[in-house]
Amino acid sequence: MKDRATLNTKPTLSFWQIWNMCFGFLGIQFGFALQNANVSRIFQTLGADVNDIPALWIAAPLTGLIVQPIIGHFSDRTWNRLGRRRPYFLVGAIFASLALLWMPNAPVLWMAAGLLWILDASINVSMEPFRAFVGDQLPTQQRPTGYAMQSFFIGIGAVVASALPWLLARFGVANVAPHGGIPDTVKYAFYAGGAVLLGAVLWTILSTREYPPAQLQSFTDDVAQQPAADTSRAWRLGVVLLLVGIAVLFAIRHFALEKEVYVLAGGLIVSGLLFAWLSRTRSSGMLREVMADLYGMPTSMRRLAWVQLFSWFALFAMWIYTTSGVTQTIYGTTDVGSALYNEGANWVGVLFAAYNGFAAVAAVVIPLMVRRWGIRISHLINLCLGGAGLLSFLYIRDPQWLLASMVGVGFAWASILSLPYALLSDNLPAAKMGVYMGIFNFFIVIPQLLAASVLGLLLRLCFHNQPIWALALGGVCLLIAGLFTLRVHEPEASTEPLPAG
Repeated sequence: MKDRATLNTKPTLSFWQIWNMCFGFLGIQFGFALQNANVSRIFQTLGADVNDIPALWIAAPLTGLIVQPIIGHFSDRTWNRLGRRRPYFLVGAIFASLALLWMPNAPVLWMAAGLLWILDASINVSMEPFRAFVGDQLPTQQRPTGYAMQSFFIGIGAVVASALPWLLARFGVANVAPHGGIPDTVKYAFYAGGAVLLGAVLWTILSTREYPPAQLQSFTDDVAQQPAADTSRAWRLGVVLLLVGIAVLFAIRHFALEKEVYVLAGGLIVSGLLFAWLSRTRSSGMLREVMADLYGMPTSMRRLAWVQLFSWFALFAMWIYTTSGVTQTIYGTTDVGSALYNEGANWVGVLFAAYNGFAAVAAVVIPLMVRRWGIRISHLINLCLGGAGLLSFLYIRDPQWLLASMVGVGFAWASILSLPYALLSDNLPAAKMGVYMGIFNFFIVIPQLLAASVLGLLLRLCFHNQPIWALALGGVCLLIAGLFTLRVHEPEASTEPLPAG
C-alpha cells in the first residue's frame, strides 16, 4: 500500500502530455520572432532614424514591466471553466493575433509603435502564465524537461517565423515596396503569424487540463510559503533609487543626453517612491502584495536576477541592432529603400531563424548537459558560447559565416529560456508561482529598458554610431552573466527521468 506522501506527489506526465502543454509556445514565439526580426525594419521603413529605434522599442519592455506581475497575481487567484492559467493564454493570443494582422499595414510610424505596445502586452498576457503553468503541472524532477520542451517549441516557431520573409521572397513575393511602404514579404509573414499564434495556443487550451487550486496546494512536492517579509525598512532602498533617479535627471539636462534616458530616470524615481510607500502603507491590495513579494523575494531569485539582467541586456541589444549592424557594416548600405538593404534585412531574418533552429537542437542537448555538469555549469557554458557568437560579428565580413556565430547564440538562447526557470521554480510555492514568475520577469524587462535608454547614447559617445558594436557589447554581457551563474544555489537533484511513453 502506498504511503500518503506518495499519493500526494504530482504524477509524472508522459511525453505527449508535456508536448501538448508546451505546444502553445510555438505560436507565442512565432509572433515574438516576427516582432524581433522585423519591427526595427518596419520602423526604419516608416522613417525612423537608427538612433531613434531604441526609444521606439521602449514600448515592449515597459509593457512587460506593468503587465507580467499583474497577470501573475490574478492568474494565481483565477479558477473558472477554462481553468487557472488558460483564460490568460486565450485572451492574450486573440489580441496578439489581431496586432500581427494590423501592424504591417500601419501607415505612419506612431501607429506602428502603438501596435508594438499592443502586441507585446498581449504576448506577455499569454506568455507569463505559461511559465507558471509548467511549475503547476510538473513534479520537481520533470521541470527541466518541461522548460526544455518550451525552448524546443520556441526554437521551431522562431525558425519559421524569422525566415518567413526570406522564404517568401524566394518564392517570388515582392520584397521591395514603394518608398515608405512595407514589402509584401513582411505583410504575408505577419498574416501567417497571427493564424499560427492563435491556433497553437488553442491546441494547448483544448488538450491540457489544470489542477484545481486546492489540489495543487495539497501536493507534497509543493514548496511551503515563506513568512511575509518585513517591509518596514523598504524606505532605505526607496531613498537610494530616488536619489539615483534624480541624479540621472540632472545628468540628462547637464550633458544633453538622449531623450530615452528619461525613461531610466523615471523608472528609478517611481521605484523609489513605491518602496518608500511600501514601508509605510497598511494597504492589503494587489500593488502592496506585489511590491512586498519583490522586496522579500527568495535569495536564489535575487542571485538569478543578476544573471537575467546581463543576459537580457545582451539579447535586447541583438534584437535592436542586428538589422542595422549587418546592413551597414557587412552590406555597406543605410538606404532603407534599396534592394541591397532589404536583402541584408532578409538575411538577418535567416540569421534569427538559424539561432532559433540551433536553440531547438540545444533544447535536446541541454538536459544531457545538466545530467553531466549540473544546471549552473551548463548555463555558464551556454552563455559563454553566446558571448563568443556575438563578439564574432566584429570580425566576420562574409554574411554566410554569420551562421556559425548563431550556433553559440542559439545555445545561449535555449539555456536562457529554460535553466534559470528550472532553478527558480523549485524554490517557489504553488500559491505564488504566477506572481513570482511575473516578478522574475522584471529582470528580463529592466535590462531591456536599460538597453533602450542607454544603447543609443553609448553608440554615439563611444562607438561613432556603429551599431555593430552594440552586438559586441551584448557578447561581453553574456560572458558576465555566465560568471554570475556560479553564485546561484543549485538543487541537489538536478537530473530528471525521461517522461514516460
